[in-house]
Order: sequence, then structure tokens, then C-alpha cells
Amino acid sequence: MKKAEIKITVELDEGNNPDNILWESTDSGNADKVPAKAMFLSVWDHNYKNTLKIDLWTKDMPVDEMKRFFYETLQTMADSFLKATNETLIVEDLRDYCAHFADKMGIIEGQ
Repeated sequence: MKKAEIKITVELDEGNNPDNILWESTDSGNADKVPAKAMFLSVWDHNYKNTLKIDLWTKDMPVDEMKRFFYETLQTMADSFLKATNETLIVEDLRDYCAHFADKMGIIEGQ
């Protein structure tokens, strides 16, 4: 069986706020730690039927990039939901909301 490991390193300031987020993967083909400004990690706990979440961003994450990050995350959640459930009608609604979100946040889709 093939195994891969993803490692996330978070460097915190004196107030326990993320200064730096670095990630690396044994399966990426890149041996370097890659910097990130934000991350969302969600894990489904089957036993308790709930989601375990870690949402982090560095204090120097620009607001316009955070808006874009949320927009792209919402879009990929719709893609994943469609792939997992084949529920096309609700995914159309999710994509409509993504377009609404992009409009309200001043994000131009496709850029």
C-alpha cells in the first residue's frame, strides 16, 4: 500500500497567532517546505458525526487575498460535493451563491 504524509508547520508569535505557515508532502515531488498565508483543514469524525476543523491565516494575509481564498474554497467545495454525491441541483445553487459572493466581494471570476 502506498502512503503519503503531509506535514504542516505553524510558527506562532508571542500571542499564539500564526506568523508563518509551511507545508510539505512526501508525494509532492518537492522536498522544500512551501509557505502559505492561510489554510483550512477539515476532517470528518465518523464516530462523533462532526467535523474537526483548523482554520489558520497569518497576520500579514491581505484581505483581498482572503476574499479570493474563501471564494475559491467555496468553489472547490461545490466541485467536491458534486463528485461525492452527484447532487447537481444543489451544486448549481452553491455555484450561484459563489457568483453572488464574488460579486459582493468585488472578485472577478476567472482571474
